[in-house]
Amino acid sequence: MKDQRFVCLGLFLVVALALASTGCGDASSSQSLSSINATQNPLVAEYDVLALNSGATAWVEFGPDTSYGRQTSVTSPTTEFRQTVRILVAGMKPSATYHMRAHVNWSGGSWVDQDHTFTTKSLASVGLVAPQIKITQPSQGLTPNPGLELVDGLILGPPDASLLTTFVMDLQGNVVWYYPASGVEGYKFLSNGNVILNLGSVLREVDLAGNTIQEINESQVNQSLQAHGESFQITGFHHDLLLLPNGHWIGLANILKSFTDLPGLPGVTSVLSDVLVDVDSTGNVAWAWSAFDHLDINRAPFGMAPFGGAGGATGADWTHANALQYTADGNLLLSMRNQSWILKIDYENGTGSGDILWHLGYQGDFAIPGGDPRNWFYGQHDPVIMSTSGSQMTLSIWDNGNNRIQPDGSVCGPVVACYSRPTIFQIDESTKVAELVWDDFPNLFSFWGGAAESLGNGNVEFDLTDPFVNSSSRVQEVTQTATPETVWQLDLTDENAYRAFRIPSLYPGVTWQQ
Repeated sequence: MKDQRFVCLGLFLVVALALASTGCGDASSSQSLSSINATQNPLVAEYDVLALNSGATAWVEFGPDTSYGRQTSVTSPTTEFRQTVRILVAGMKPSATYHMRAHVNWSGGSWVDQDHTFTTKSLASVGLVAPQIKITQPSQGLTPNPGLELVDGLILGPPDASLLTTFVMDLQGNVVWYYPASGVEGYKFLSNGNVILNLGSVLREVDLAGNTIQEINESQVNQSLQAHGESFQITGFHHDLLLLPNGHWIGLANILKSFTDLPGLPGVTSVLSDVLVDVDSTGNVAWAWSAFDHLDINRAPFGMAPFGGAGGATGADWTHANALQYTADGNLLLSMRNQSWILKIDYENGTGSGDILWHLGYQGDFAIPGGDPRNWFYGQHDPVIMSTSGSQMTLSIWDNGNNRIQPDGSVCGPVVACYSRPTIFQIDESTKVAELVWDDFPNLFSFWGGAAESLGNGNVEFDLTDPFVNSSSRVQEVTQTATPETVWQLDLTDENAYRAFRIPSLYPGVTWQQ
């Protein structure tokens, strides 16, 4: 008996006074090893485990019964003796009881906690409501790609603080995570298990319970820009953001600049455009880029219609950038909707000149086989790098189709209907050839917003924003075949999904099956 207790104390992770019964894994001792508490998010539990060993790791499995079925990622090794390991358990439906238990591993041993239960609250209990969600699977026998659906929603009408716009749902349509803020313009789950959000005036990192880890605001960035002698001040962040391998953030922001006697615009015109700012965790700007310095102000295929940008700024909408990607060679891709171009920018991990290395799209630097201008993308959103091999890059791109150029040089609209589609392009940076290798025609027009991404099972998922012009969105997972079949479909009512796409789970390195 003494030897058994000695093993528990030497190798185990418990409070010594709790080990009053035989066996390191005894239920009576395990209750003192852990505690489970509610958080400010009613769908997230905090599971705390006390570890006596440095170097121990822990994870939690959970589910609606003792079969569990889902798990968190594994924590980093503990660094101290008697350290509390804090694990946030997220991915649970509202108003439901879940079973969960912790697993702890250390050099030479392991331990499994007894089963515990946790009951989530309803969304109504915190004054929130989900939009109308309808799920269908039109093609029998085809299985959707596993994981969860991330929705980045927008309300075009009067603001409604009670309506969820930043949420994740399972493939049956149940909300399993949310962040309680409207006006989020882009958010991403990070490799450290947290979430980064673009809130317009603030870039914020939060944990799964919604606790703020760090944030950078517009004022900090402008102070740094001024200190570095930059000629512009941002009016706010918009659309997208990146977390870089070195821990810096790149924010996409708006600026204004006045021009005199632009084509068709006599007098002084205030032009709204885009900048990129690379900031460290203190808000210090390490690198900055402005479209005004690198593009011809006279090229405006979408015209210069007035538009409201970040921070309430208004001006002639010239570039309207909407997405960022970090490339394998340390540079940046920037999608500019109002130029119908994707730019590759010389960033070189913060040491680059900012020069535009190439323009991808109609009237850009690449040729398209056959030369038919209809095969290009127009007013695009969400370019995603699927793969890179040498000079070859494969991109999935949501082609909104606004102002699509016809073979005779006219644009779609009055005579030829505009249409939207998901596309996959294979581009060769050395030969400057861009080949359209796959597309699908859902026979709907998504005037704005949307996304298209390749999934792990080879299918493609895409998001049509407001295709019925009544505050709605449709998301489809289809087979990547010559005649695509719809595998899974989400119809969202009451709000628009600016972006919607599949994620493996809420945890880095973990994929949840359905």
